[in-house]
Amino acid sequence: MPTSTTSLSATAAPGVPAPDAPTAAPGVPATARPAGKAAAAKASSKVPAAENTLRILKLLASKRGPMAASNIATALGLPRSSVYHLLGVMEANGFVLHLHEEQRYGLGISAFELSSAYSRQEPLSRLGRPMLASLVDVIGESAHLAVLHGRDVLYIVEERAKNRPSLVTDVGVRLPSHLTASGRAILAALPKSQVRALYPNAAAFSARHETESPIMKYSALSSHLDQVRQRGYATEHGEVTPGFGSIAAAVTDHVGWPTAAVAVTFLEEKLPAEGWPALAARVQKVTDELSVRIHGRPQPS
Repeated sequence: MPTSTTSLSATAAPGVPAPDAPTAAPGVPATARPAGKAAAAKASSKVPAAENTLRILKLLASKRGPMAASNIATALGLPRSSVYHLLGVMEANGFVLHLHEEQRYGLGISAFELSSAYSRQEPLSRLGRPMLASLVDVIGESAHLAVLHGRDVLYIVEERAKNRPSLVTDVGVRLPSHLTASGRAILAALPKSQVRALYPNAAAFSARHETESPIMKYSALSSHLDQVRQRGYATEHGEVTPGFGSIAAAVTDHVGWPTAAVAVTFLEEKLPAEGWPALAARVQKVTDELSVRIHGRPQPS
């Protein structure tokens, strides 16, 4: 054991560490703990109730359905009594809803109001617009940011490159997600069961032109999305506007759920196929950075 342990034993009862003694794994000096983590732990310990309240909200938000209080306590490593007290306060303020028949807790109306406020403040647009503008400056092609809206993608930002033609992907435009690179990038990041629910039959598929899209049934879509997952980005070849291609990658939240997609669109005759992976890497760099920024963490150095 490190010599510091010996010095501490002089001021503490045998086998009981002093109040301020650092905790470390057996045989590992306390000084081996990263300074950043130690500082974070010290800061968070000042307001444990606030920290644990936020942990409960984040846990509930990451689940598909309500949870029992005992399961919340187990998942977060908290005493059940503390969890029940916190849930009581959160219920009184509308942030959780107690489903008495199921003996479970889910998110309440106040949590929904926070979500609505998030949408009203348009953080995705505000964060994404300057990043897309920088991308356009570098690549010289137009870029856009889109979110999933039912089976469609809704475009919320467009940055048009200088001397490039106007596109149909203007702000506020909706297009079938299975036809677009943006939509395919988002769909590929969703659970397969949800994609299937969005596309239950042939009537869910549509084309924009007389030339039919190669993706007009679920089996074709599923196969294409497998390819997107494998290479990490989605593509589209003239299915929205003939002669134009697109490359897109998904923006994900803290639990890996697809929040949006960044795409670039270009004349296919100007960019040979061998140049697509390099362009995709630039798009992925932007989506990675935006994914980090939307949940409040600084970009790793």
